[in-house]
Amino acid sequence: LISNYNIIIEKSYFGPLVIAGILGATFSSALASIVGSSRILFAMGEHKVLPYANFLSGQSANGQPRNAMIVTGIMIFATMLLRDLNAVAPLVTLFFLITYAMINIVVIIEQRLGLISYRPIFKVGKWVPWIGLLSSVMAMFIINPTISLISIVIVFVVYWFLSRQNLETPFEDVRSGLFVSFAEWAAKHTWGMKKMQQRAWKPNLMVPIRDINGAKGNFQFLRNIAAPKGSIKLLGIEPFTQSDTFVNELKSLSESFYAKGVFSSWTVIHSDDFAKGVNYGSQALRGAFFRPNIVFLNLQQHDNYETEIRPVIKESIRLEIGVLLFSSHPTALLGQRNFINVWVSDRRGNWELGFDIGSLDLSTLIAYKLKKNWNAQIRIITVINDPSQKERAKEFLESLISLARLPDTLIEINIGNFREVV
Repeated sequence: LISNYNIIIEKSYFGPLVIAGILGATFSSALASIVGSSRILFAMGEHKVLPYANFLSGQSANGQPRNAMIVTGIMIFATMLLRDLNAVAPLVTLFFLITYAMINIVVIIEQRLGLISYRPIFKVGKWVPWIGLLSSVMAMFIINPTISLISIVIVFVVYWFLSRQNLETPFEDVRSGLFVSFAEWAAKHTWGMKKMQQRAWKPNLMVPIRDINGAKGNFQFLRNIAAPKGSIKLLGIEPFTQSDTFVNELKSLSESFYAKGVFSSWTVIHSDDFAKGVNYGSQALRGAFFRPNIVFLNLQQHDNYETEIRPVIKESIRLEIGVLLFSSHPTALLGQRNFINVWVSDRRGNWELGFDIGSLDLSTLIAYKLKKNWNAQIRIITVINDPSQKERAKEFLESLISLARLPDTLIEINIGNFREVV
């Protein structure tokens, strides 16, 4: 067969009969390919997997995938124009082998996860998919190593492309179980290290919301704090009601954060007392693995500081959660966003810099996040009463900049009363 493709015809008793059989088998295979492949193409068009999906999902009056059949027929005819079908055969074989390899990979993953949803009636040993995977890959590289490498790259490119399309399907795939199981495994193995996550710190904000319009006004600022790796948990606080209006608005706001590249989740706590509702949420999330580390409070949405803000701050301190108090300028709002001012209190003779610098931790981290997302510059400002402490204050701020690794940071030292300087 390597040197003579017609050896069977030449050695047969009646050669034309062999040719007729080959033509009949080829013709039936072609019909099966047109009918079967067109329906696969039609299904991919229905699920918006391919470009021009609306055209590919078009049907005739009797429900046949007419457009997909036409496209499939054109592709088959174009392949036949190559004439040298022996050059096409290895490529077609590689497609089948890649499919077999991916099926075996899926079976291996499902077996390893051990999820209750995977309980096939026809059971195979754990070694069977491994043999199938290795055999498929070996056969691919024996046939054509170059095309095999290109095919594997194409598989990853297609997967990357489809993952970014956010396709809506009526069924789940193996990825959901894989990612959930991996997240559970990671959470269990790092549970003992919960208290030591400084290197992996990210701003995970909990944003209590009573007025949805006020929260929308802070949308961009919250996004600039959390992006790109942080998260935002929207905590709705409202009295018990049968209406779903607030819930739907909160869900829509959470989806808007997600659309802008920030992971967001939401929930609603029914409470007539704002502070109690926020504290209930903080206490409930304390046992969560990915618990919030910052509570964001908008001072302009609260009339009574003592009854609505102070209890939340007190409970957040007990739970070791940072607090961000937000109050924008009544006319300038956030200004031009070219500078981020970090105010440092007067150390009053204690200008020694240690690893625990109190309230500067959170303010410095948030300033750095805003610097990155605003493309702005940080300016550290302090106000001292004693002019003789100016040099020590300067050394302290320079050490702070060096320790916090904040290049291109400005220093400003003022002498006088803090309120007057502000």
